[in-house]
Amino acid sequence: MKEKLIFEISNAMTDVLSVEQMAQLNGVLLQIISRYNISDDSAFVQENTTSNDRLLDIFLSAKQVEGCTTPTIRYYGATIRHFFRKMPKKVTNYTTEDIRAYLAVFQRKHKSSKVTIDNIRRIFSSFFAWLEEEDYIIKSPVRRIHKVKTGAQVKEVLTDENLENLRDSCVQLRDIAMIDLLASTGMRVGELVKLNREDINFAERECIVFGKGNKERIVYFNARAKIHLQQYLTTRRDRNKALFVSLARPHYRLQISGVETRLRKIGQEAKIMRVHPHKFRRTLATMAIDKGMPVEQVQRLLGHVKIDTTMHYAMVNQNNVKQSHRKYLS
Repeated sequence: MKEKLIFEISNAMTDVLSVEQMAQLNGVLLQIISRYNISDDSAFVQENTTSNDRLLDIFLSAKQVEGCTTPTIRYYGATIRHFFRKMPKKVTNYTTEDIRAYLAVFQRKHKSSKVTIDNIRRIFSSFFAWLEEEDYIIKSPVRRIHKVKTGAQVKEVLTDENLENLRDSCVQLRDIAMIDLLASTGMRVGELVKLNREDINFAERECIVFGKGNKERIVYFNARAKIHLQQYLTTRRDRNKALFVSLARPHYRLQISGVETRLRKIGQEAKIMRVHPHKFRRTLATMAIDKGMPVEQVQRLLGHVKIDTTMHYAMVNQNNVKQSHRKYLS
């Protein structure tokens, strides 16, 4: 048992210490551990695992009732289960130091970004806060772990020239219609693939989409998107109710991965880097705010619960900041 413990500690430190340091560490561990009696608490660990998994299942059920999507619930579950495996302990006995140590080791081992680590922290915060609210624990150990400062990053948007080059690189009418719909509505790719033909109101140039938490909202598209959508639909000979389907028979509903793959390929042909569905959404938010659209309306258009999220998406044009400074402050 002692040899197994030393091996596990050494294995965890392999990426951090040099060969000489590893040898010194093993020597120190042998000296110290030899003074103690160590038993295998596998039965105790198994009991904790069963208890932890039960509480996690109840928590995930609660998140589902709150309206969290299936991918979100899966991500929550996988993240917390990984924590349980790496630090097996009864859920009520976890401390702030345990969670800090886990986050530090995870970041070093996986070379994770600060954004990833903060996402994990937020998931832990949600889980332990729920345990506290449900009286399983007295106080959440994540309370004293503050938000990770990630710094502001200026994310790229598509220019007018980029959009025209993407359209010119399309061979299929479906792809042009898809690009125009994403660019003019700013809808999420998950919302795009759920659309059916009957959802499109061509007279009003609008459609109802179902966003996160299955919340519905109206989005609007421009005349260009209307024309290309109508042209695309007139070429369809299948009976699939989906708005966008695969090009090959039997013409299944297009999935998120299919949209992402297609846009990436079109971007490569147009020599535009990192073309993905979310970039169209960020571009619309930036363009709308840049042209003076009230941020509250942009928030409604994108389906954001918090206005901070909308402001995070939109990158205000620096030239407009300069002109506004001269107009209002000079």
